[in-house]
Formats: sequence, structure tokens, C-alpha cells
Amino acid sequence: MNQLSFVDAYRTFPYILTEGAIVERLRHEFHIPLDEHLVHAALIYDDAHRDTLAGLYKQYIDIAASHDLPLMLMTPTHRANVENIAVSAYRNRSVIPDNVRFLLQLRASALSPVYIGGLAGCRGDAYDGRYHFSVEEAMQFHYPTVRAMAEAGVDFLFAGIMPQLTETIGMANAMAATGLPYIISFMVRRDGRLMDGTFIHDAIDTVDKETTTRPLCYMANCVHPDVLHQALSHPRNDTFLVRERFRGIQANASALSPEELNGRTDLLSSSPDELSDRLMTLLWDFPLKICGGCCGTNEQHLRNFAEMLTLNSVPIC
Repeated sequence: MNQLSFVDAYRTFPYILTEGAIVERLRHEFHIPLDEHLVHAALIYDDAHRDTLAGLYKQYIDIAASHDLPLMLMTPTHRANVENIAVSAYRNRSVIPDNVRFLLQLRASALSPVYIGGLAGCRGDAYDGRYHFSVEEAMQFHYPTVRAMAEAGVDFLFAGIMPQLTETIGMANAMAATGLPYIISFMVRRDGRLMDGTFIHDAIDTVDKETTTRPLCYMANCVHPDVLHQALSHPRNDTFLVRERFRGIQANASALSPEELNGRTDLLSSSPDELSDRLMTLLWDFPLKICGGCCGTNEQHLRNFAEMLTLNSVPIC
């Protein structure tokens, strides 16, 4: 399928759908054991588990196609940085290229535009802002990982649930150095701050100023729409910069705080109808265009999101 570049798609389409939950569905629906170092990035090396993982991605591909929406899929590599790969049982495998190739193969039969993002996460705990990396340390740590993703053929890079500013700047510089478009996604609290206490506005302003090529946009993942609504409504974040640059959410189905969610075995998920209603309220008040799910969501949540985006007129700037 011929399709627009990711940057052109971002500029052209009023909405882009992202995937729903992957890891938590593998845990809770399928009871699949995950690798202690690589989490679900190792599943592609087991035929049965690879098929299960592919099935989840295909559900999201089919939902996007049935609603004529472009789709962002992320490689299952949130914890598959070069450090974790080196101490894993898969140290002699091409873990990152293999996971990129896995998604590229799934995309080959898609009936609507699908964009593959190389997913990289923070080095430490995304739910804890106390782990500090200097900008330079973060740049040096993350660059080999994101370079491998770029060389393997992803369409864009995605920094997922970043809790802390200096590591985010280093990650952004590493991603910018590849020449690919990239998105920074934060972990945020109700009070409008990242986990380290930085307001969303200040984080965006700082990253934009301290990178040679700024991110395509910013967003949040693993956060409930009501939590993000409250965070964006804080007077410090109620700015032109935030409305112009903050453009997406991967919604957690629970409205608990990051600290309350961390390590929970029960997800306390909102129903698809409830979560879609709360997402709709968020979209009426803020000009987001990238929407998808995170922990606690499944294919029905994502189907509801897709229906909402196609059937309702939501103002997009």
C-alpha cells in the first residue's frame, strides 16, 4: 500500500488512532509469562506467543481499517534497551530489528495506513520521578537503541511514559540524531506535572529549546482522560504552547494516580462506554488528534474510540 509519510499523515489527517493495551492484555487475558528483562519483546521468539501477540496487533489494525483511520503501532520494545538486551537470554539475537520486522510483516496486509513507531522507554521506573539521568547520560544511553530502530525501518520514534525532564531531553536528542520524526509522551499527574514535578508547559518549552530538531508533538500515555483533563487545565499549562504542541493520549482505563497504579494486579478498568465518554469530554476541551488506549483497555475500548472519532465532530486545531 502506498501511503503518506508519517509527518504528512500527521499534518493531513484530523485524527490518528493508536493501539490499545498490549502488555496488560497478555498478562490478564492470556496469562503469558513475560521476560524479566525484555517483557514482551521476547515473545516473537516463541511461535505460539508470537501468534498471540500478532493477534492483538491485528485486532487494532482491523479496527482502524473498518473506520478508515490511520493507525500508529508501536514496537513491543518499551524495555528492550541495549542494557536490558545485554543481560537477557536473547543477547545474541537481533532483538530490536526482529521486533521491527515483526510489525512490518503485519502491516503488509493492512487495508488502511499503518505507521510503525520504534518504542523506547525511560531507563528506570516510569511511575517514579526520583530516578535522575543527566541529559548527556540519557543521550548516550538511549542513542544505540533508537538508532537500531531507525536502521531497522520504523516510520517514527516514540518515547513512552517519560517521567522526568533531563532524561526526556537526552532521549529527544538521541531520537533527533537519527533524523526520524519522533514523539515524546509523558507520565503526568493530576496537578499538571511530570513525575519529577515539572509542569507540562515547562517540559515542552525546555525540550523544544534544547533539541536540534524538536519533537513532532507531545502526548501522554498510561493516564486516564479525566486525569489529563485536570492536568492540562492547570493555569500553568493553560497556554498557547501546550495547546499547539500537546496533541495526544493513550488512555489508561483507571483514574487512579500513577503511584496507586504502580504494581497493581487489578486494573479497575472503566467500561468501553465510560472511557469513551470521558475521552470525548477531553477532546471537546483540548485539541488532541492522536487517540488510543493503554493499561486496562482492549479491542472494544479501541473500537469505541474509533467510532467516536469518525461519528462525532470534535474541534481540531
